[in-house]
Amino acid sequence: MRPWAGGRLVIASHNPGKVTEIADLLRPFAVEVVGAAALGLPEPEETGTSFAANARLKAEAAAKASGLPSLSDDSGLVVPALGGAPGIHSARYAKEVGGFGPAMERLHRELAAKQNNNDRNAYFVCALAMAWPEGRTLDFEGRVDGVLVWPPRGENGFGYDPIFQAHGQSQTFGEMEPQAKHAISHRARAFTKLVEEVFAKP
Repeated sequence: MRPWAGGRLVIASHNPGKVTEIADLLRPFAVEVVGAAALGLPEPEETGTSFAANARLKAEAAAKASGLPSLSDDSGLVVPALGGAPGIHSARYAKEVGGFGPAMERLHRELAAKQNNNDRNAYFVCALAMAWPEGRTLDFEGRVDGVLVWPPRGENGFGYDPIFQAHGQSQTFGEMEPQAKHAISHRARAFTKLVEEVFAKP
């Protein structure tokens, strides 16, 4: 017996791009999705030390505040040559410089400043947490590896998508059509695990 019983599901995010992408992934399962912002839910401070911890924190806060099952995504870009930055601070890293455009420029500068380092490897991580008001929480994680490119390419997606090219692909996430990205992304890989455990097949 899968734990999803139907009804509304809160996407515990105030990022409209993320809410749209998650809603697209859930569409085959006839889930009624509502974003946290639409319900006026506060954004909890992300004090976790991992993607999974932050996802759980946000999902549980939304479930408690709304009285509805809630799904949270905590994701980010990890660049090993920069010691794993921006990592769990990916959104903050962008906020500090005024948005993701300046943040991509910041990453490019920081990598260029690494002497004798041509390592452009990077990976996206997505941690999902599904929380129920009665206190149950499930965790799922996905990852996709690739390289950083410069200059940014494409206007699809959001965040760091225009500078990330997954291994085996000729386009950045910013150039890929949504369905093509959904087929291989870190979020899609985490969702596959979520669907197998939580949602009945359509």
